[in-house]
Amino acid sequence: MGKGNGNMTYPDGFILQGLVSNQSGYECLLIPGFLFMYLLTLLGNSVIVLLIYRDVRLSSPMYFFLSHLALADLGFTSTTIPKVLENLLSQKKTISYHACLVQMYFYMSFGNSDSFLLASMAYDRYVAICFPLRYSALMSRKRCLLLATVSWVIPIAHSLLYTILMSHMSFCDSREIPHFFCDLYPVLEISCSDRSVIEMLILTEGSVEVLGPFVLIVISYMGIFYTILKIPSNSGKKKAFSTCGSHIAVVVLFYGTVSWIYFKPRSNNSDRKDTVAAVMYTMVTPMLNPFIYSLRNSEMKAALKRIIRPNMTWIAEHTDGVCAFGAILNFGQNVGYL
Repeated sequence: MGKGNGNMTYPDGFILQGLVSNQSGYECLLIPGFLFMYLLTLLGNSVIVLLIYRDVRLSSPMYFFLSHLALADLGFTSTTIPKVLENLLSQKKTISYHACLVQMYFYMSFGNSDSFLLASMAYDRYVAICFPLRYSALMSRKRCLLLATVSWVIPIAHSLLYTILMSHMSFCDSREIPHFFCDLYPVLEISCSDRSVIEMLILTEGSVEVLGPFVLIVISYMGIFYTILKIPSNSGKKKAFSTCGSHIAVVVLFYGTVSWIYFKPRSNNSDRKDTVAAVMYTMVTPMLNPFIYSLRNSEMKAALKRIIRPNMTWIAEHTDGVCAFGAILNFGQNVGYL
C-alpha cells in the first residue's frame, strides 16, 4: 500500500469519504451545483479585487482589507472545490499522499487568513466609529500593511508547522478519510502514530490562533456598540450600524459554520451534519461574501457602475449592434441602473 520505513508507512493515496456514496445518484445534482458556486465565487471575488485596485475612491483601509479577504476566499475555494468536482466526475474519490498534505496546508493557510482579516476589519470599524478624529493616524498605510502581513504570515507559519508534523505520521491500515477533503482532524483520525504532540499543539497554539481573532472581533464590537448607544440621534445610530452590517453578516456566516465543525463535541452520529456545515464553510460562505459587501455598499455599487458604463458605451460605438447596445444603455440610464 505504500513505502515502509520501520514502523512508518506512507500510503500512495487516500480515499475521501463523507460527501456522497457512489451509489447515491446525487452526483448529477452536486456537480453542476458545486461548479456553479465555484464559478460564482471566482467571479464575485475577482470583481471585488478588480474594483478596489482600479478605483482610487476605494482606497480606504476597509477596502484594502476587503481585497485581501477576497484573495483569501479565492485561494480557499480553489484548494477544495476542484478536487471535489474531479472526484465526483471520476467517482474514484482518491487523493495522493502528497496532494493531501498540500491541500491541508493551503486549506489551513487561507482559512486562518480569513479569520485574521476579519479581525483586522473589525478593528478598522472600531477605530472608525470610536475614534473618528484619529482614524487617519491610527489606520495609516503602514499599520494597514502590518495588519495584512500578520494576517498572512501567522497562518502560513501555523499551517506549515502542522503540515510538517502530519508528514511524519504513519497510516498503517485505513486509507479512508471520513471527509470530502484533507482537513487536519479527519486525517489525524486515521493515523496510527502517537498523536500526543500534535493534539497538545491543537489545544494550545491552535486554540489561541483560531480563537484569538474571534475574541478581538468580539471586543471590537463591544466597543462599537457601546459607542453607538451613546449617539443621541436615531439617524446617527442607524448610519453607524450600517457601516458594520456587511462585516457582521460575514462574521456570523464564517464563525457560525466554523464553530459547528471544530468547537462542538465529536459524535459518530453527526457525520452528515458535519458535511453540510463543511460545504457551507468551504463553498457557500466564500460565494456569498462578495454579494454581502457589494449589495449593502453604495460605494462598491458606484465603482462597478463607473467601470461598466464606459465599457458599454465603447461596445455600443464599436460593434455592429450599435442600435441594440445604444437602446440598452439608454434604458439603463433612464431607469437609474447605469
